[in-house]
Amino acid sequence: MSILGMTHIGICVSDPARSRQFYQEVLGFTPVSEIAIDGQPTATLLELDELELRCLFLERDGVRIELMHHPVPGCVGDGDGTPMNQRGLTHLAFRVDDLAGTLDRVREAGGRVVESTHVANEDYQAEVVMVLDPDGVRLEFVEGPGDVFAPLGTPVAK
Repeated sequence: MSILGMTHIGICVSDPARSRQFYQEVLGFTPVSEIAIDGQPTATLLELDELELRCLFLERDGVRIELMHHPVPGCVGDGDGTPMNQRGLTHLAFRVDDLAGTLDRVREAGGRVVESTHVANEDYQAEVVMVLDPDGVRLEFVEGPGDVFAPLGTPVAK
């Protein structure tokens, strides 16, 4: 038996309309489907006592994300973003062709630019900055030359 493929990345959101607008208008994702799930067995799967869940699936560049809104029991957390050295998923990364313009769009759509992270990376001839989506999910934006999909660094021997 083997893993057949990756299907999506889940992101918990406090305001589904605001997050939909952010992920569509700022990041260029396209909606593909939505579902509503209440109660069991999904409450057990998600380790919640009660559950009302509204999910919107969006895609971009072959990557599917699931914006998950929990009317019941609600969202938890402060939305301030997690440290980059905290275990677990740390961020989503995007290449951009106009970093300043993209950052303006982030601010207009309810996201926050983490100004203290704005750096020039001379090794890659790139300008890089972290932003937070409206719920504090870290996003890395990179403006630089070269293939958008090429991995950085030294190839790993197979």
